[in-house]
Amino acid sequence: MKKDIHPKYEAATITCACGNVINTRSTVKEMQVNTCSSCHPFFTGQAALLDTEGRVEQFKKRYGRTKK
Repeated sequence: MKKDIHPKYEAATITCACGNVINTRSTVKEMQVNTCSSCHPFFTGQAALLDTEGRVEQFKKRYGRTKK
């Protein structure tokens, strides 16, 4: 590797809006994020699955041609 062209890879702190603090390593010392794995609905099990059953039939009923 060439010397003096790469950014320093140091300890970093990532702070979430929920208050969770993650210590890792990065070229940026401090980061602020809106969601993390502790508060994101997908990871906490609070994600709501959309029920898409019957959507095609509903579309056909509204916009589909009637059989002649």
